[in-house]
Amino acid sequence: MKFKNRDEAALLLAEKLNGYKDGNAVVLAIPRGGVPLGYVIAKQLDLPLEIVLSKKIGHPNHKEYAIGAVTLKSRILSEAAKDVSKNYIESETEKIRENLRKRHHEFCGDKKELNLQGKILIVVDDGIATGNTILSTVEMLHDQKPDKIVIAVPVSPPSAIINLQASPFVDEVICLFTPFDFRAVGQFYEDFGEVNDEQVKQFLELAN
Repeated sequence: MKFKNRDEAALLLAEKLNGYKDGNAVVLAIPRGGVPLGYVIAKQLDLPLEIVLSKKIGHPNHKEYAIGAVTLKSRILSEAAKDVSKNYIESETEKIRENLRKRHHEFCGDKKELNLQGKILIVVDDGIATGNTILSTVEMLHDQKPDKIVIAVPVSPPSAIINLQASPFVDEVICLFTPFDFRAVGQFYEDFGEVNDEQVKQFLELAN
């Protein structure tokens, strides 16, 4: 199975999400690739579109190795963080937040973040590779006391879906295709062009 492009994948996902149409839900797209899908889904379901910005905290000795993750409002730390100095963690958190604030302003201007308490959150991306990033994002979203968290993606390896379904923070997972021969998300799209910051801004302006 291959999707023609992100638009086609989004329309197919919107059909599966039709039960949330015009309800108490918010589409939360993960930049950048999730935003074109989020835009189409939000339009199809008459729902607001927001972005969810998060970034991992890298280990001081190995920046690629995540010891936690940060959003504008919350932070989670893994077991790997217990041997890392609190000063480093606080300093990295503030640096990351500063960067996320800039990105939020760049994408959304002065628009205030939506209050997510009591809402159904539909978290959208163009595909999942390991699921680790989306899991940490969802855990942080859970801190904002939503009514329900739904993950909606076109494609993912089966192992990532099993991990998401096992998460206490995820209420529902919708995935159109779970191939065993998964190597990369782009493998399942005919057109998987890069989404740039300018396009993200345009989608968000059009949606609101």
